[in-house]
Amino acid sequence: MKLALRELRIAFGGRVVVDIDAFGVDEQEIVGLVGESGSGKSMTALAVLGLAGAAGASLSGSITLDGRELVGLDERQLRDVRGRRIAAIFQSPLSSFSPVFRVGDVFVRALRLHGVPRGEATARAEHALREVLLEPDLLRRYPHQLSGGQAQRIAIALAVALRSEVLLADEPTSALDVTVQAEIIELLRMLRERERMSVLFISHDLAVVAQLCDRVAVMRAGRIVESGATRDVLRQPAEAYTRELLAAVPRIGAGRAA
Repeated sequence: MKLALRELRIAFGGRVVVDIDAFGVDEQEIVGLVGESGSGKSMTALAVLGLAGAAGASLSGSITLDGRELVGLDERQLRDVRGRRIAAIFQSPLSSFSPVFRVGDVFVRALRLHGVPRGEATARAEHALREVLLEPDLLRRYPHQLSGGQAQRIAIALAVALRSEVLLADEPTSALDVTVQAEIIELLRMLRERERMSVLFISHDLAVVAQLCDRVAVMRAGRIVESGATRDVLRQPAEAYTRELLAAVPRIGAGRAA
């Protein structure tokens, strides 16, 4: 298993918000983690990034990447993992960029942090933008000069430039219109095929998960209540909660008078 979580418990004081016995993402696999808001999906992603403590939570259990334990690493060791081995994109990509730096400066600073020489960093940034079908000229822009779709593509390009092995995608399409959503889904498929990247796709949108993910895990109140091949879980859900989520998916013509 590329990324594996075992007996993971995350709590704020005495309140446990994530309680996962076993969950993981295999090599070159796209796995969906779905559930309603507040179910613990994003906190799970923060834990993988080593940021649960920064959010004020306590954590116990195991998170491994290629068998290497991440829980308990110091900040210097975690910085080596973040970005270079595990990257993340979020619902609002513009919030991930400093408004005072051009896009190219963000790429160069991130790559230099991981030991890439400046000249190579610029070349990698340009190549990564081409990989996500953007012109390298965008490296000269400030974040506020980007559309939402461009910003999300650039966040994905940064993961490509860093040559990350695992991508945590936390609601990356929910703030985008359906056309741009489809483009981002196709890019994530490309990352899996061309870059051999594993993807943990966190979402409440079962329609998007059905299009993209090989497997899906359903999360409720911090626990995974059902998991399996996406087609099996969504066509024949075993849990009442999963059926409720599916029933909440809007359908064309639903509610129309006969």
